[in-house]
Amino acid sequence: MDYVPPGELLETALRAASKKAELSARDMLIRGFLAGAILGYATSLAFVVTSQGLAPIVGAILFPVGFVILVLLGLELATGNFALLPASVAAGRLTFAKLLRNWIWVYVGNLAGSLFYALLFYLVITNCGTGSSGALGELFKTAAQKKTLAYAALGVHGWESAFLKGILCNWMVTLGAVLALASRSTVGKIVAMWLPILTFFAQGYEHSIVNMFVIPAGKFLGAPVSLYQWWAWNQIPVTLGNIVSGVLLTGLALYVTYKPKEQAPALVPLQIGEQQQSTLEQATVAGQLFVASEES
Repeated sequence: MDYVPPGELLETALRAASKKAELSARDMLIRGFLAGAILGYATSLAFVVTSQGLAPIVGAILFPVGFVILVLLGLELATGNFALLPASVAAGRLTFAKLLRNWIWVYVGNLAGSLFYALLFYLVITNCGTGSSGALGELFKTAAQKKTLAYAALGVHGWESAFLKGILCNWMVTLGAVLALASRSTVGKIVAMWLPILTFFAQGYEHSIVNMFVIPAGKFLGAPVSLYQWWAWNQIPVTLGNIVSGVLLTGLALYVTYKPKEQAPALVPLQIGEQQQSTLEQATVAGQLFVASEES
């Protein structure tokens, strides 16, 4: 009774996408802002665990808490919308212009929320810039450089690597967004979402919204990464990769295979009663006699 089958899940996803597209710019910004900040919270939690000497898999197990919170609150995450809205466009339920409008406003909101939390996080772990950030700060600086300077050192292959990691990441993230609709219970939704999000984070793939927090936090803490290096070698290729997998590997793929199949209209034979048949025959005979009399 709790499980929602794929066909019904697709219809629910299409309705949800249409509602998202109709949100006001204010609501998309606010919900995007909150989602970016909450995802930053979850990311810093994973980093705190790792800085304490625990295995990175522990951080990956804990990270989905942020995704669960923002989905249950109905907030807006651009990477999830990269899959939901294209399916609705394919179904003819919203226009491409409305899709772009949602993506842009939500992306800006996610960026603002991520930067806001990154600044507060920096101020807290450095006592408003007066102290050392310790092992946790070093972890963020290293991560920021790995996500930018390491790709830049590889040239075009580095850009390609960031792009491909973006594809692999958001394939799982968008599945998490869809699987949130696969259960009618809160517990079922949490479990369904947790699995793909844990999978992407544990393997170190690239998520554009997570990077909106990690790289600026690393910059605040002293990582020698410029604004250009952040966007040219990570944010842009990762975002494009996130879009490709969201649109093609989740949104359109699920729509094409689970959309309702068109059926040919059934031909129902006309049933004529005995009395109607007799009346019809009489009318036919009368018509024939009238034609004959006219001819004569």
